[in-house]
Amino acid sequence: MIVDCAIYRDGHRQAVNGDLGKALQDARCTDGFVWIGLHEPDQSEFARVTAEFGLHALAVEDAVKAHQRPKLEAYGDTLFLVLKTLRYVDRTSDIESGELMLFVGDSFVVSVRHGQANPLAQVRRRLESRDEILRCGPSAVLYAVCDAVVDTYTEISAEVQLDVEAVESRVFSADRSNDAEAIYRLKRELLEFRHAVTPLVEPMRALAGDGVDGIHVDTRPFFRDVADHVVRVGEQVDACDDLLTGILNANLAQVSVRQNEDMRRISAWVAIVAVPTLVAGIYGMNFTHMPELTWRYGYPLSLALMLAICAVLYRAFKRSGWL
Repeated sequence: MIVDCAIYRDGHRQAVNGDLGKALQDARCTDGFVWIGLHEPDQSEFARVTAEFGLHALAVEDAVKAHQRPKLEAYGDTLFLVLKTLRYVDRTSDIESGELMLFVGDSFVVSVRHGQANPLAQVRRRLESRDEILRCGPSAVLYAVCDAVVDTYTEISAEVQLDVEAVESRVFSADRSNDAEAIYRLKRELLEFRHAVTPLVEPMRALAGDGVDGIHVDTRPFFRDVADHVVRVGEQVDACDDLLTGILNANLAQVSVRQNEDMRRISAWVAIVAVPTLVAGIYGMNFTHMPELTWRYGYPLSLALMLAICAVLYRAFKRSGWL
């Protein structure tokens, strides 16, 4: 359950000696903080952490059950932030989502991760190498995690744009293919993407402003940068979705045009075949008294007439674009 746990004092990591309660007490006595990371804990596993850090029951329920939208809430002196984590699968071009919850107090950070996306080990190592930011306390961890998640959004946005361009190229190519299913699947992935990005704009703006207590003043410019990146990614997602809508409409229009072209070709060939059918049908009627039945050149003349009329019709349909 516990992935990592450490005490941070003056921008440096120190190992936890003893239980969580003692680690929290030591951190408070020395102006440090504890960062404990958990992965997919259940209710019983999370109970000990809840008791030691005094976490609110409603926030704990959200953290254990997951399936929450991105949000920022304050429970007393503790901030509770929910982030949607995303992972792009190259093989299928799918976007897999998870969740990341952060409990941030004056001397502790508890991170709860669900899913495989955005592991925090690399975030922790990168933050530990930047003493000047880590000295800002729990706010530094909150910024580092948000920045890592939003950076992932930016990378996925670039991949999605490539997928959209690939679909667009296929739709407007000479190949007679129907890409409606691929377009719809890509729009469905964009919807999942939007659910992660759009609700996160307001929490990031709140953290960048002055309305949230407990955020170190030196970290607010960093949160403004993250908020700007979230807005930019949201605009890119909206642009891709609008472009896909246009591509889908163009694809449907192309399918309709191709069907009309096929019907014109079929109609042209039916008209051409109808001529010899008509002539052969007339002379196939076994009446005794019919013109030219006993004429020596009647048969070759009938064949020549059928071929001539068919040739004229073929040329006319060809010039009009029906064939």
